[in-house]
Amino acid sequence: MLNAKFIVFEGLDGSGTSTQAGMLEKRLIQEGARCHLTSEPSGGPVGQMIRQAFKGRLRFSQSPERFDQQMAHLFSADRLDHLYNDWDGVVPMLERGISVISTRYFFSSYAYHCTREEDWALIERLNRDFPNPDLLVYLRNPVAESVRRLQSRALLDSYETPDKLSQVAANYERILDGYYGRKIVIDATRPPQEIHETIMQTLRDL
Repeated sequence: MLNAKFIVFEGLDGSGTSTQAGMLEKRLIQEGARCHLTSEPSGGPVGQMIRQAFKGRLRFSQSPERFDQQMAHLFSADRLDHLYNDWDGVVPMLERGISVISTRYFFSSYAYHCTREEDWALIERLNRDFPNPDLLVYLRNPVAESVRRLQSRALLDSYETPDKLSQVAANYERILDGYYGRKIVIDATRPPQEIHETIMQTLRDL
């Protein structure tokens, strides 16, 4: 049985992070582990504000650079609550022996909120005190494939455009090059079950 772990899935929109996170949750429960599936933005009060902003229900700066800065601060505030709140916080759950699987974490802030070099310093400052996950799973998906998959969605948010996704993909590669925590990079175009088994083997090796 898996000891309590904090497992994070990252990748472009349409890369299959939610699918793989759900498959992992189901598998761990079948194997007798206690686990909790979550995501960022979270379901907390700040997370709900972020979701409304993406839908256009809340209006922030119309400048792309300023909007990214505002989102970076909001995501950091949401992440603090997501990690430590007493109801469903990641850290309290881990302390109770419950594994936590999250789609997105601070890696996404670097990927989605950095367009200029000075943005990297802001994201580092806002997120430097947050703990690394026990395992980062990055699903590497070509931008063109993500765009194709996103075409089936009824509603896209402001970050799900080809130009933005190209920038995000480049940012992810920069993050991965400089991240020395435990990580696995998987080709997201592989069959879903094959990806899942690779993830399971990696977790057993932990």
